[in-house]
Amino acid sequence: MFQSRILAADAAPLVGAKPAPRPSWRDLDLTVDLGRDLFSARWWRGLGTLLSLVAFVAWLAPGLEPLTGPRAEWFDAPQAEQWDALGIGGLAAGSPTGLPMAETNAVTPLAEAPVRTTVALVGAIGPGNDGLTGLLVRSGTVAADAARAEALVRSAGRRLAPGTMVSFTLGASLAGGARPLEQLELQAGMDLKVRLARAGAGLAMSTTAIAVDRRPLRIRGKVGDGLYWSLRAAGASPMAAAQYLQAIATQIEVGSGVAQDDRFTLVLANARAATGEVVTGPLLYAGLERAMGAPLQLVKWNGQWIDAASSTSAAPRVSSGIFWPVQAPITSTFGMRFHPILHYARMHKGIDFGAHYGMPIAAAAEGQVIQAGWAGGYGQQVRIAHGNGLVTSYSHMSRMAVAPGTLVHQGQLIGFVGSTGLSTGPHLHFETLRNGEAVNPMGIRFVSAAPVNPGASAAIRARVKELLGG
Repeated sequence: MFQSRILAADAAPLVGAKPAPRPSWRDLDLTVDLGRDLFSARWWRGLGTLLSLVAFVAWLAPGLEPLTGPRAEWFDAPQAEQWDALGIGGLAAGSPTGLPMAETNAVTPLAEAPVRTTVALVGAIGPGNDGLTGLLVRSGTVAADAARAEALVRSAGRRLAPGTMVSFTLGASLAGGARPLEQLELQAGMDLKVRLARAGAGLAMSTTAIAVDRRPLRIRGKVGDGLYWSLRAAGASPMAAAQYLQAIATQIEVGSGVAQDDRFTLVLANARAATGEVVTGPLLYAGLERAMGAPLQLVKWNGQWIDAASSTSAAPRVSSGIFWPVQAPITSTFGMRFHPILHYARMHKGIDFGAHYGMPIAAAAEGQVIQAGWAGGYGQQVRIAHGNGLVTSYSHMSRMAVAPGTLVHQGQLIGFVGSTGLSTGPHLHFETLRNGEAVNPMGIRFVSAAPVNPGASAAIRARVKELLGG
């Protein structure tokens, strides 16, 4: 009885007790920390879950083989490289890129390219006697049209300089392959534009005048530390600076007669076209306002320099007069001296100018180049014969600008300052020789200038006033 009661108690639920909850999928813990409870049942279940997820993602991932496209490669390797270098737009730009277009439904290759009815070209007149005719014939123009075009341009009184740009249009090819000239445009000088156009079986010419401002160019400045470089800094070209130095050297010693506070004035012939071209001509006026000494007002008059301030000619009466070939101070004079390289006293047969490397060297007087080349310890050397046994020598040049036999004018560029040969630094060694014997260059001077015709003095002063804009 006791046993039956116990069984009955086990079978019947206890009064007030809650039933045990049923397990659910929400109770499944998939986020297992694999760093804890290593190798436990829970740890192995987490590892299995991780490997299953990795395998499932790998099964869903695409393969590693290349994807196939609807069309083949558009360019070969050189074209693709060119396309990458250009980088001027997308493939929609097509032919403007200069590359062939790929064949599509909208673009198909032509079996034969169409013949161009017109061809527009631009060229330049070549050197020598080739002229406009040669340029047009080489470009495929009918020879008769090319000759006619040049005859028309010459009828306007113009000869085309080498380098003149020409734009022209050619018509459809004829039987021999040449094309007729349809139209042509060029600028025949600063003040004239020429246009040729086909009129029936021939060519007709029309011209258009171009306005040109010919007011002279004035350049002013202060001498400062060096006259040449101050001229260049003020805007004077190397040729204009050389012409200015040549002019004032007829009156004063450029090396010692110019002070830092002096002020210079240059007036150059100048032409400026309405189309933008600028051509600067020769020096017309060379002025120098001196702090110590009389001012200089040198004006070009009848081919020679006239000092308007003193009404005297700046040209020497004798042809043996010279001026310093470079604008720089004298660092060593004529006579005995201790040679800095050879280390013994020897005769210094010229004078040295302490000029900067690359500074231009001008001919001291008119003459003919009798030597231009290497001269041992003198380095690169130029020698000029001036007649009556007088020779000038320019040594240690970095570069020469003349050849033996060249006829040079006073002030003409002949080379550049350097330090070749036996030299301790950039400078110009200048010598004068008379009948083969070295003489002191300091002893050669210009003679007194001839007075100007008194009747021309007023006209000269008026010319100076005009050039200075006063």
